[in-house]
Amino acid sequence: MKVLLVNPEFPDTYWSFRHALPFERKCCAFPPLGLLTVSALLPKSWERRLVDLNVRALKSSDIEWADMVFVTGMLVQKDSLHEVVRRCKAMDKRVVLGGPYVTTAIEEAPEADHIFLGEAETTLPQFVADLRSGEAKQRYRAAERPPLATTPVPDFHIADLKRYSSMSVQYSRGCPFNCEFCDIIEIYGRVPRTKSNQQILAELDALLRLGWRGTVFIVDDNFIGNKKNVRKLMPDLVKWQEQNGHPFSLLTEASVNLADDDDLLSDMQRAGFHRVFLGIETPVEESLKEAQKSQNRGNLLESVKKIQGYGMEVMAGFIVGFDNDPEDIFERQIDFIRESAIPLAMVGLLTALPDTQLWRRLKKEGRLLGESSGDNTNCSLNFVPKMDAARLIEGYQSIMRTIYKPSEYYQRVFDSLKRTREQVSVPDRLNIVDGLAAFIRLMVKLGVLDRERKEFWRFFARVVAMHRDTFPASMRLAAMGYHFRKLNEAYGE
Repeated sequence: MKVLLVNPEFPDTYWSFRHALPFERKCCAFPPLGLLTVSALLPKSWERRLVDLNVRALKSSDIEWADMVFVTGMLVQKDSLHEVVRRCKAMDKRVVLGGPYVTTAIEEAPEADHIFLGEAETTLPQFVADLRSGEAKQRYRAAERPPLATTPVPDFHIADLKRYSSMSVQYSRGCPFNCEFCDIIEIYGRVPRTKSNQQILAELDALLRLGWRGTVFIVDDNFIGNKKNVRKLMPDLVKWQEQNGHPFSLLTEASVNLADDDDLLSDMQRAGFHRVFLGIETPVEESLKEAQKSQNRGNLLESVKKIQGYGMEVMAGFIVGFDNDPEDIFERQIDFIRESAIPLAMVGLLTALPDTQLWRRLKKEGRLLGESSGDNTNCSLNFVPKMDAARLIEGYQSIMRTIYKPSEYYQRVFDSLKRTREQVSVPDRLNIVDGLAAFIRLMVKLGVLDRERKEFWRFFARVVAMHRDTFPASMRLAAMGYHFRKLNEAYGE
């Protein structure tokens, strides 16, 4: 059996990093971990090939080679996913479809021979058995969420690793919290399941054997969702990094209450966590209550500063469009982002994702307009907001124009570096400055060709004079700021 695994294309968004990746000659931020895991669940005797449309085009010869095509995707990839399925069916190929988009889609799913809803650790082996007996079903849904003990080491080797800026592993699924707008708890549940220490270390071993060095993203939507197990993991992870010479700089996502746990923060620092993404959402307490985000309690600015004090650069998500947002929400978001020294502030409009609590509430209230595009940064709304829609969109755009204005952005980078530099014990190994050629490309684009080059050189001089030891991190962040600014300019046209 010849299986083609296809990852649809992501559109150009703030999350794509399209304008930053060329500096390091990479095509995509992360490989499609879901498909690499699916590949590992298939019989070893089957041939498999991966085509990631974010890395290269899907050729007709790729489809001709395959006996069966596996396609997955997120909501934001749906247009590309539909086109991939259409091409494969036009060539009379058996198509197997799964992933978050298909699992939660409200619109009609594309035509496929077999559809998998939910996680596939138990259903995919059943499908293989049914296929052999000639009784493969059209639809498979797991009776319950599987324990991650059944999840194999992903087939990292089928991905062209040199095309990606980071690698991905997954430790847990699910989140204990109850945020109204979140689809993670709908897909993966509110009881976080984790892999064993041995499993996650085996995945790191696999990446090490393949020659990967640099950033590894632990993709959990809330890495500390199961704190008990995370605390047990940390000593083994610290030991692994030390024994292997700290080959990986770790990045993950966590809830803000990470700041309440000094012991865990200390362990994460020792294990090589250099960046963490937080779901801050808003500084407005009434909007946090509306969103049922009880974990964002206390002084959020102090929480951010606390985490930065353990050497971790904080990235964060912010949202505008809550029913309880005041008229000055846009200025308050800007002030918070500025004071928190968060360089990469992912600000988006509230969107109602399919089958979330927010979706169900808005539908009941008659305010739902249709399925979301999956991109909460393109100024589209799929519900009727309480604030005037034009005012909301203009206010959102004003946030983005302000926070990614070079003088504003570089100041936040500089402030972030000041807060984290004393604790950084392992060099930043991001490929953005891995080699002279990448550094030269960065200098030419930002220091010579860019119309904002004066601001770049001011920032460059300050870093060299005062924070030379953080130079790699500062140049990576300069490249990321360029990406956000270019996308913001494109959206503003």
